Amino acid sequence: MLAVSIETTLGVLLGFLFWGSNNMPGRRLALTLLFVPMVVTPVASGLFWRLIYEPTFGVANFLLQQITGAKIDFLTNINWAFGAVLFVDIWMWTPFMILMTLAALGSVPKAELEAAEVDRLSIWQRLWHVIWPHGKFILMLGILLRTIDAYKTTDLVFLMTNGGPGNITELIALKLYRYAFASLNIGFSSALAVILLLIAIAFTSIYLWVLNLRRYREGA
Repeated sequence: MLAVSIETTLGVLLGFLFWGSNNMPGRRLALTLLFVPMVVTPVASGLFWRLIYEPTFGVANFLLQQITGAKIDFLTNINWAFGAVLFVDIWMWTPFMILMTLAALGSVPKAELEAAEVDRLSIWQRLWHVIWPHGKFILMLGILLRTIDAYKTTDLVFLMTNGGPGNITELIALKLYRYAFASLNIGFSSALAVILLLIAIAFTSIYLWVLNLRRYREGA
C-alpha cells in the first residue's frame, strides 16, 4: 500500500504537470522516457537494478562512494533493502499512474473547463466540480488495478532480494509461492490465495463505493 500511495501521488502530480504544459518543449520526449520503465518486464527490471545496487561495481555505490566515501550493500542491509525494492517498484509503476491521470484529465470536456475559467472558479472548485466527476472512473480504476497488482508482486522481489535479508522484503505473494512450491504446504497456500482474493474483492467494493458516492448523496 505504501508503494501504491506514493505512485498515485507522484502520478497525479506529474500527470497534472504534463496536462497543463501542452506547449512545453520536449514534452513528448519526456513522456516517452517516463513510460519506458512501465514497458520493461519485472524480471529485466529486477536484474537491471540488482546490478545497479551491486556493492562492488554497481553504479549506485560508485556514486555514493564519490560523494560520501562509503559503500552500502543495499539488498542485504536490513535498513536499506526494503527501501531499495520500494524505489524500484515506484520507478516502474509511477508512469502507469501518470498515464491513467492523463487519460482521466483527457476525459474532461473542454467546454466545461472553459466555463469554469469564465466563472472564475478556484482550482479546488474546478477539481471537485468539473474534473473529478468526469475523471474519477479512470483514475480510480488505475488505483484499483495497481493495488491488486501490488499484492501479486513476486518476480521483482524474488530476483532482487529473494525476500531477504531475513523476511524484511518477503511480500505476501512471495510467501504464497514458497509455501505452495517450496514447502508443498498446499492447504496453507490455498488459504493465503483465498485471502488475496478477498482483498481484491474488498478493494473493488471500495472502488465502486467511491464512484457512486455522489449519486448516493444526491439520492439521499
